[in-house]
Amino acid sequence: MDKQITVIRQADTIVAYDAATGGHVYTRGDVAFADGAFLQVGGAYTGPAQEEISGKDRMVLPGLVNVHCHSGDEPIAKGIFEDEGTTALWGNALYEYSSLIDIPAEAVEATLTVMLGDLMASGVTTLVDIAGPNPAWLPTLAKSGARAYVAPGFREARWHVENSHRLDFVWDKARGAEAFERALATVDEAEAHPSGRLRGIVAPAQIETCSPELLQKAAEAARTRGVPITIHAAQTMTEHEELLRRTGMTSPQYLDSLGLLGPDLILGHCIFIDSHSWTRQRSDSDLDLLAKSGTSVAHNPVTFSRSGMILQSVGRYRRRGVNVGLGTDSYPFNMLEEMRQALICSRIAGASVADLDTSGILEVATLGGAKALGRTDIGRIETGARADFSLIDLKQKGMQPNYDPLRNLLHCAAERAVSAVYVDGACVSRSGRPVNLDYDGALAALQDAQDFAIRHLQGNDPQRRPASVLARPSLAWK
Repeated sequence: MDKQITVIRQADTIVAYDAATGGHVYTRGDVAFADGAFLQVGGAYTGPAQEEISGKDRMVLPGLVNVHCHSGDEPIAKGIFEDEGTTALWGNALYEYSSLIDIPAEAVEATLTVMLGDLMASGVTTLVDIAGPNPAWLPTLAKSGARAYVAPGFREARWHVENSHRLDFVWDKARGAEAFERALATVDEAEAHPSGRLRGIVAPAQIETCSPELLQKAAEAARTRGVPITIHAAQTMTEHEELLRRTGMTSPQYLDSLGLLGPDLILGHCIFIDSHSWTRQRSDSDLDLLAKSGTSVAHNPVTFSRSGMILQSVGRYRRRGVNVGLGTDSYPFNMLEEMRQALICSRIAGASVADLDTSGILEVATLGGAKALGRTDIGRIETGARADFSLIDLKQKGMQPNYDPLRNLLHCAAERAVSAVYVDGACVSRSGRPVNLDYDGALAALQDAQDFAIRHLQGNDPQRRPASVLARPSLAWK
């Protein structure tokens, strides 16, 4: 059967991959694609075409690669704990508050649907979802049309915060072993999925909640399968100090000692390394370890800057040779806003406007993420690459006046200018709504799910504090 060729005619701007420089460049002209891949980028396409899309007042943007996000209960966590944090644990809310939120089983598909809809609306075409396996996970991801990596988390220890001042670990290695086996089965199922868009990642949940034996087993399982590994590491000062207490090493040093560092490993967050100003080491070797080994970092600035924490800095990591990708972690699941925050935070941490520029953060959100996943066929608009891209409306008010469209997109317009998103040449999001999912229905279900979570906060809290204390309203009700 003949190819179904689609052409975007005379695009005003194309953000194309330039093999000579290894980065992106602006160009104009036609973009042709068929069978899920780009046939021609730029110039005038003169071959046959079954469908044409006007490129007038449009920018063709590479699909964004989100290397770290969580579905699960994150979409219903909005508005609850943003002003909370455990003072004794460096102000982070993760340990004391994240375990308090319950999600009803019937809401799992709805929360995943909302996350996918929001991510795709902001130009994400590839995502890594770190969550617990559930029956709706793979079917919903496949139905969405997105390119997705499932990362079923597992661990041997759970967190327990004692009276808001001390983090303890409650170990259950047998339960961890069972979760590991379930995770591998889910990874294998994703790898064999007939859609061809689903893949798997082996994901020991946190470096401090897994024994060294489990971490090494996880790496062996991933490398036997030829799939990536991801783990939360160097994400908080609490974890940093715990590893020093146990091993005398930082997260990168500990992982290096276990043989885990490598080009197939993605470290979630990787903020508190030896050279961070909050740590006690006053040394600067961790970045060299990461760069030499080819280990990637998944940077997620919005979540951590909400708690007053910042990676120091994206520009510095990149200049030292560390591959950095970008993720949204939790809400608002908006990759363009995440890119803006990453750019701003990097300049603050680096104390210079020159620490990171717009082209740099675009590379992080596209080529950096693709490299972290071991891919050279996504995150770029190039002949032969997968036809994953967004159409940006250059007439949207946030994009006007138009001198540099990428700067306008990141600093002003964000997802409001994204008119359509394509994966493998098929439209998966249009005008801010997923094409293949019931986003509005899922959104309506979130309020009931959040009400359920709020009702259960007090019962899940070891101190039995009411929701009015755990999640104080921004303003008093009168």
